[in-house]
Amino acid sequence: MTTHSRFARKLALGALVGATLVTAGCASRGGGGAEDTAYIARDVETLYAEAKERLDRNQPKLAAALFDEVERQHPYSPWARRAQLMSAFSYYVAQDYNKTITTAQRFLSIHPGNKDAPYAYYLIGLSYYEQISDIQRDQKVTEQALTALREVDRRFPQTEYAADARLKVDLVRDHLAGKEMEIGRYYQRSGKWIASQIRFQNVVENFETTSHAPEALYRLTESSLALGIPSEAVKYAAVLGANYPGNEWYEKAYELVQDHAAGVSAS
Repeated sequence: MTTHSRFARKLALGALVGATLVTAGCASRGGGGAEDTAYIARDVETLYAEAKERLDRNQPKLAAALFDEVERQHPYSPWARRAQLMSAFSYYVAQDYNKTITTAQRFLSIHPGNKDAPYAYYLIGLSYYEQISDIQRDQKVTEQALTALREVDRRFPQTEYAADARLKVDLVRDHLAGKEMEIGRYYQRSGKWIASQIRFQNVVENFETTSHAPEALYRLTESSLALGIPSEAVKYAAVLGANYPGNEWYEKAYELVQDHAAGVSAS
């Protein structure tokens, strides 16, 4: 389990399991097969406790199915509301992120003002976040993670969920900037200098606080020289030096300008 998975589990257990009001002694001792989720009418406390026990025994898929059964058998019980969110959490532990998102969204549609709504939003953000792929692939899910995590911070800025979401937003933005850099470098290698300029400019303008900004400014210096606009190259190198003095990318940009644009003023 990753660090953020452990953090999510800790938050969930603190926020939700403490409210179960049941003991493990109430749970039945099934073997974990299909019969455990077959429709058998059971009182809500026993059914919920069985689901909780399965989760504790690291059987999250079975736990999710049993929490779903709580809602099916006792839809108007207060337990049903708790079971919905615990089901979402169980799917998250099982790494079934699509079902996590769907279940959490359903919880929010039915109980938008519930005290556990912040956690439901947080689970959605985490589920997108943990599906982020490397920068060589499509970044749609990365954009979804960014939107979902920002929503947690916007709606619940004082919560611990928002604090963690803000940290992840920074990582997601750095990831998106990395994708822009990869595409920009590809265009440079292909001699498509204007297309590369657009990508690097996007990093400088929209991802200026990420680790990729210094390189983006250097690449803009390179592209400007290739396009025959030395004054622009000098400008980008100057911005790089002002914001990242001593950075390796500034040293390279300085040498580049000295070699190809000495004596040229920034426009």
